[in-house]
Amino acid sequence: MTTNTLEPIEKRNMNTVTPELANQSEDSTPAIQADNLNAWYGDFQALHSISLSIPKKQVTAFIGPSGCGKSTLLRWFNRMNDTIHTARATGNLSLGDMDLLDSSTDVVDLRRRVGIVFQKANPFPKSIFENVAFGPRLHMRLEKSELSDLVEWALRKAAVWNEVKDRLNAPALGLSGGQQQRLCIARAIATGPEVLLMDEPCSALDPASTLAIEDLIDELRDQYTIVIVTHNMQQASRCSDKTAFFFEGRVIEFDTTEKLFTQPDSQTTDDYVRGRFG
Repeated sequence: MTTNTLEPIEKRNMNTVTPELANQSEDSTPAIQADNLNAWYGDFQALHSISLSIPKKQVTAFIGPSGCGKSTLLRWFNRMNDTIHTARATGNLSLGDMDLLDSSTDVVDLRRRVGIVFQKANPFPKSIFENVAFGPRLHMRLEKSELSDLVEWALRKAAVWNEVKDRLNAPALGLSGGQQQRLCIARAIATGPEVLLMDEPCSALDPASTLAIEDLIDELRDQYTIVIVTHNMQQASRCSDKTAFFFEGRVIEFDTTEKLFTQPDSQTTDDYVRGRFG
């Protein structure tokens, strides 16, 4: 197969989802909008009156000390909190015209549109190929050759193709930690999401693998809306266009990353980014 594998995928006329959903229209409407969002785990209120507009095709970082609500909000974006029976939320949360909190929302379709990569790489106990092909088989109607093209496209996009192309049938669990995390990113983008969520994607990786993931984020930023939770201030400043600082379940400040790190409006934000607490 030549390296120009993306062209036939993008030109394919299929009555289904394809990876070029990344070619969203350029407009000022947010990718995700939260208004007065409150969330609880049982009696504990984890989020307080969150209002945020996540911009399209940019990288937004969530920073703040442990337990401040960053990951809780991230997981409401694709309803991962549904797996926690004590979790509930009120307010408004939308992805375009989709009401993310409505009980009638198709969660399977939502999770295709909003992919997630977790702190610890979690490849399926299947082959490298089957890991990436799993989502497309679920959501698309593809010929065998089309599926192979799509798997290669996703692995190339996740910057791991050259490392695995000769062992696609080998177990994914045999890859290194950094390779597994990039495989999980390939698996997430293979279904054509609009939004890619990353919850501490580099916290368990060595510096070289962390750099590879950060380079990948930079490459994907023009095609996907990316939201990354990180405790690493340097990573947030390197990778993101906008940053939200969370503290005790509230968004204290949300601004361009440059301004938030150099001229924050809040003293609490300034203290955190300067390492005075957290």
